[in-house]
Amino acid sequence: MVGLKDDLRLALDRVAFAKAAGLDLDRWQQQVLKSASKRILLNCSRQSGKTTTVAALVLHRALYLPRSFCLVFSPSLDQSVEFFKRVANLCHALGLENVDPEAMRKTGMDLKNGSRIEARPGNEKTSRGRTADLLVVDEAARINDDLYHGIRPSLAVTGGSLVMLSTPYGRRGVFWEEWSGPGDWERYEVTAEDCPRISAEFLAEEERRLPARVFRREYMCSFEETEDAVFTSEILEAAFVDDLQPLWDD
Repeated sequence: MVGLKDDLRLALDRVAFAKAAGLDLDRWQQQVLKSASKRILLNCSRQSGKTTTVAALVLHRALYLPRSFCLVFSPSLDQSVEFFKRVANLCHALGLENVDPEAMRKTGMDLKNGSRIEARPGNEKTSRGRTADLLVVDEAARINDDLYHGIRPSLAVTGGSLVMLSTPYGRRGVFWEEWSGPGDWERYEVTAEDCPRISAEFLAEEERRLPARVFRREYMCSFEETEDAVFTSEILEAAFVDDLQPLWDD
């Protein structure tokens, strides 16, 4: 159980907070937790620990910023439940006194300090009208573009933070656009080779068994063309030219 002295220390140090919950952090995870950036992009291999890292960010914000609202969007209800399960596991590991077990749901909870955490499946129509202090987009490569565009204004008044995390899925959609574009993001790329919990033997087997583009996408953070793409992004980009002359004069 976290005491008052430890609570102050953990409030000032998110890495210590995560370690107190029993997390064995990789270097990149520590960098993310130490970051003061309000815009973070995580392009990560499967099973790299990205969800647990961001769950720690969410819980820390809710605990130490009273009356804050942390809003997490995932592509599906199952993924929302799974994300919040990571948050709940951290709560149990820390033995937190200011978390009421009766106020904990499958996809969210209310804290005694007035903060709230909600993990929701992506739905553009039901996501509008909310105000968030921390906005998280989980599996961002697979969410609908309209959802992303619709939830960004939830940070307009609070000046809050936005975190997008995903494994790549094609050279299209908002995750690809934000990753490859010029926006003011702090970007992290974490391949399976950067994760000490994924063995070289396992990766070698996966590389043998999977199609090359699937292996690169799932483990090497590569934005590969999707299987249903009729034209590659290079072909589409080459189809546009800047010096095209008008067909007629005004």
